[in-house]
Amino acid sequence: MVNGYCVKCKKKGVELKNPEIHQTAKGGFMAKGKCGTCGTTVCAMMSKDNADKAIKAGAKKAF
Repeated sequence: MVNGYCVKCKKKGVELKNPEIHQTAKGGFMAKGKCGTCGTTVCAMMSKDNADKAIKAGAKKAF
């Protein structure tokens, strides 16, 4: 659903567990979730279109 970069594992394209879509102070969007491998919090910046697609696919809206 939503992929990001895990800083602890150093892996790109990690799928986020239980992603939540947040809106930043400047109006951008980001997905926040847990890494499937190590459980570290992973964030991924995204556009409004991708945020809407993720919400429709089942991600939680947190704004």
